[in-house]
Amino acid sequence: MFSLSPRDDKFFDLFIENAHTIYETALLFQEYVKDTTCMEEKLAKIKDFERLCDNQQHNILNELNKTFITPFDREDIYSISKKMDDIVDFIEASASRFVMFNVTSINPKVIELADLVVRCCENVIKLMEQFKHMQNNNKLTELIIEINKIEEEGDLIFRKAVRQLFVEDIPVLDVIKWREIYQYVENTIDACESVANIIEGVAMKNA
Repeated sequence: MFSLSPRDDKFFDLFIENAHTIYETALLFQEYVKDTTCMEEKLAKIKDFERLCDNQQHNILNELNKTFITPFDREDIYSISKKMDDIVDFIEASASRFVMFNVTSINPKVIELADLVVRCCENVIKLMEQFKHMQNNNKLTELIIEINKIEEEGDLIFRKAVRQLFVEDIPVLDVIKWREIYQYVENTIDACESVANIIEGVAMKNA
């Protein structure tokens, strides 16, 4: 049955729920990169959270399919949902490469990037909590700016980390695997910024 509610705000709550799960996944990844023991078991936990996020995404899209009137454009709800899914997918992909590449050493640059992922995901929760009150909401704007700043920090760390791979005397295989890991973690931060940018656009359209 279609919902005929003049304003069905359940999507905001579903986004908040999903953002919390993404944040928990980010915390797991943060701990994951700091300890190379039992990597496969830890990766399994991250994959469990990734599947939970997938289920939450399906719930959002199912609600979208059966809701007649949405609080803002259907296309934007879909875009936010997919970009949030990208965040956790990149976290899982980053973690998977530690096992695939048989990483056995701690890498300070990856730890720095993982810390930024956690900061970004924490701000995504706050962003979703403010999203329902998007009209003339200075706090929403501040959170979008903060996520953009974190993404810029991530870009800087990523560039320094990649440069270090080619400046120092590092085995070629290590260069290849760390370059790819850096890229996936940096993509995670970019995905957080993409969510913030979409929400900024929605807020502007509904001002």
